[in-house]
Amino acid sequence: MQSLWHISLNKYDCKQNRKYETIFTLANGYRGFRGTQDFSKKGECGNFIAGIFDKNDAQVTEIVNCQNPLVLNIYFDSEAVDIDNSEVLEYERTLNMQEGVLYSKYTLKLPSGRIVNVQVERFVSRNNVHRWAEKYVITPVNFSSKMFVENIIDGTVTNSSLDPYYKTKHFEVVGLYDLKPGIALKTVTIDNKIEIVEASTLFHLNTHGNIFTNRKFGKFGEIAREIYEAFVKEGREYTLVKYGVTYTSRDTKDDILALAKEELSEYIREGYDFEKDKHVEYWKKLWDDIDIQIKGDDPAQRGLRFNLFQLSSSAYDGDERVSIAAKALHGEGYKGHVFWDTEIFMLPFFIYTNPKVARTLLMYRYNTLDGARKNAALNGYKGAQFPWESADDGTEVTPKWGFDYDGNPVRIWTGDEEFHINADIAFAVWEYYRATQDREFLDNYGTEIILDTAKFWSSRLEYNKEKNRYEINKVIGPDEFHEHVNNNVYTNYLAKWNMKKALEIVEILKKENPVLLSKLCIKLGLSDLDFDEWQRKLQLIYIPMAKDGKLIEQFEGYFDLADIPITEYDENGMPKWPDLKGHKLHDTQLIKQADVVMLMLLLGDEFDLESKKINYEYYEKRTMHKSSLSPSMYSIMGLVVGDTHNSYKYFMKTVYTDLEDNQGNAAFGLHAASTGGSWQSAVFGFGGFSVDKEEIPNFNPWIPEVWSELNYKINWRGSRIKVSVNKDTVKLSSDKRTEVKVYGKKYVIEENNVLEIPRM
Repeated sequence: MQSLWHISLNKYDCKQNRKYETIFTLANGYRGFRGTQDFSKKGECGNFIAGIFDKNDAQVTEIVNCQNPLVLNIYFDSEAVDIDNSEVLEYERTLNMQEGVLYSKYTLKLPSGRIVNVQVERFVSRNNVHRWAEKYVITPVNFSSKMFVENIIDGTVTNSSLDPYYKTKHFEVVGLYDLKPGIALKTVTIDNKIEIVEASTLFHLNTHGNIFTNRKFGKFGEIAREIYEAFVKEGREYTLVKYGVTYTSRDTKDDILALAKEELSEYIREGYDFEKDKHVEYWKKLWDDIDIQIKGDDPAQRGLRFNLFQLSSSAYDGDERVSIAAKALHGEGYKGHVFWDTEIFMLPFFIYTNPKVARTLLMYRYNTLDGARKNAALNGYKGAQFPWESADDGTEVTPKWGFDYDGNPVRIWTGDEEFHINADIAFAVWEYYRATQDREFLDNYGTEIILDTAKFWSSRLEYNKEKNRYEINKVIGPDEFHEHVNNNVYTNYLAKWNMKKALEIVEILKKENPVLLSKLCIKLGLSDLDFDEWQRKLQLIYIPMAKDGKLIEQFEGYFDLADIPITEYDENGMPKWPDLKGHKLHDTQLIKQADVVMLMLLLGDEFDLESKKINYEYYEKRTMHKSSLSPSMYSIMGLVVGDTHNSYKYFMKTVYTDLEDNQGNAAFGLHAASTGGSWQSAVFGFGGFSVDKEEIPNFNPWIPEVWSELNYKINWRGSRIKVSVNKDTVKLSSDKRTEVKVYGKKYVIEENNVLEIPRM
C-alpha cells in the first residue's frame, strides 16, 4: 500500500516525462530543480533561481532557466545507460514528502543484454539553500566491465526550448572551470548582468576504497564536464555522490566562484549524510507546523500533503525581493511571473502557519512599489498600480499577445484592465496584520502600500454625473472570459474596501503616531484634502445588484447576456464546453472562475447567509473552472451554504489539480494557487476557520462522512491553536489564553488546556 507521505510512479512512459518533472520538482524557495528523468533526454530541464529574470529578445521579462548541473551519464565500455533505448525491467520513482527526498530505482536491460540496477536519491537542501545532492548506487547485475561516469554542467540551456518561435537564451557562459576534482560553470544574464555559478563534483562512498582509476576534465563549447573511469564487477554495488552548490551575485558581493569552491569543499568534508540529515530534520520541524491530518480518506490525505509540500517548498524567508510565481519554481509557465495568486490564494497558508515567510512575501510587494508607481504614472493615474504580472521590479510584464483555446493569436488585456490586484495586495497586507499584530510591519511598510493603492483607486474612479455615482469602467474581474466590462462588482467592492481601510488607518495614526502619518503624507503627497475626497467618493461607488438586493450582478449588464447551461462533464469531473449557439464566449453568462463568490469569501462578514446561498447557486451553475484557482473557492463557499456534496468534490479536484493533471497543463509547472486553495479548502472550508468583525477566531467545522477525523494548527497573534474535529466533538487547545467562537458561541481556551465541544 502506498504511504500517505509518498507520491509514486511505477511505470515509465516518456510521454509523461514533463508532467512528472513538475510533480517531482524539488525546491527550497531559493531555487527549484524540475524532476527530470534520469538517463533520458526526453523532457524539459529546469533550474530556476528565485529573482533571476531577464528579457533579452523574449516577448517580456521572464524567469531564467539557468545552466543545468544535474546531468550525469553512465557508460559501460562505450554503451550509454539510456532508459528510452532500454528494456525497463523495474521502475519506481517516489517523492518522499516527509523527508523532501526524491528516490528512484531502475533495472534496465541495455541493447547489448547487459542488465544494470541504479538507485538514485536527490534532495535540494532546506538546511543550506545553496546545496543540493544526488546519490547513485550502481549494480552491474550480469556483467563486469569498464564504467565511465560523466558529470556535466550544461550551459546550452534555453527558455522555451520546445517552442521554436519563442525559444531564447538569457545568459552567456563566461567561464568553465576545473576544480580538480569537480567542475564549475559561470554565466551572466544578458540584461541585468546577474552572475550565476553552478559547481559540482563526484565522490565515492565505497567501503573498499576509491574506485576511480582515471579522471579527465573537458570543455565542450558551453558544456563543462569531468569523466571518471572505473572497473566494476558483476553483482557488486558502487555508490557515488554528486555534490552541488549554487551561488549568484544576488546573494553576495563576494567572488561567487571562490565562494562556490569553498562551499563545495566544505560540503564534501561534512558529507552527504550530514547535509541530508539536516535537510530531513528541517522538514520534520516544518511538517509539525503545516501538516493537516485527514483520517479515513487516504486519497485526500496524500493529495493534500502533496500540495502543502510543494507550496512550502516554493518560499523561504531569506530574500525579501522575491515572491512565489503562479507556477512557483516548477516550470516556465506564465514566464515565472507573480500574480494575485500569491496574495489571495497562497499567502493565507503562510500567514497562519509561517508568518515570517508571509511577511517576506509581502515585502516583495513593498520592494516593488516604485515599479507600481511607474505603472500608475504611465497610465495616467496617481499612487501605485501593481502589475497584473510582476517580475523583478514591479513594472508591468504581462505579454500583449497570446493564444486562445483554438491556437489563434489574441490580444491579452489583463495587464491593461485587471486592476483588482491593487486591492488584493492591500487586503493581504491587512489580513497579515490582523493575524499577527505585526505593528512594525504595518507602520514601516504595510500602511504605505494601503495608502498608495487607495490613492490609485481615487484617481481611477470615474464620476457619472447623470447618475451621481463613481464607476470603474473597462476592467476585467477575476472572471477573465469577460473583458472591457463596466463596474465589475469584485473590483468596485474591493476598491471601496481599500479606500475605507486606508482612512481607518489614517485615523489610528492621527491618534497613535501623528509623526509617522506626517512622514507618509510628505512621501506620498497626501493631505487631509485627499482623505476628505476619498471619504466622499467611497460613499458613491456603484455596486451592481439585482432588484431584490440579494443576487449580485457580476458586472453591469451581465444579466442581459445569453444564459447557456452547462450540461456535460469530462472524465475529471470538469465542465465541458456547451454549445454556445452561435454566441461569442464573452456574450454568454459562462464564467471562467469564481468572481462574485470569491468576493463573498474574502469579505464574508459583509454578506448574510441568504445572499451567499443565492449567489453561490446562481454562479456555480455557470462556472467553467478554466482556472485552477476556482474549485477551491466553490468548495469553501459550498460548505458555508450547505452544499456539502459538491464541496467535497471541488476539494478533491483542487488537491489533485496537478497529480491528476485535471487542467491539462501540469507539464508547464505547478498550479501554485491551487496548492494554496487546497489548504484554504481544508482549513477555511472543512475546518471552519474564519475571523469575524470583532477579530475573534471562529470555528464552524464540518467533515465528510468518509473522514473520521480532521486535525490542523494555526498561528493567531502569537498563539498556536490546535484543532481536532471528529464525528462527535470539536477539540481546541492553545499554548496561550485565547478567546474563540465555536459554532457562534464565545469560549476561552485556557493556556495548554483542551476545550471540547459537541459537534453541530
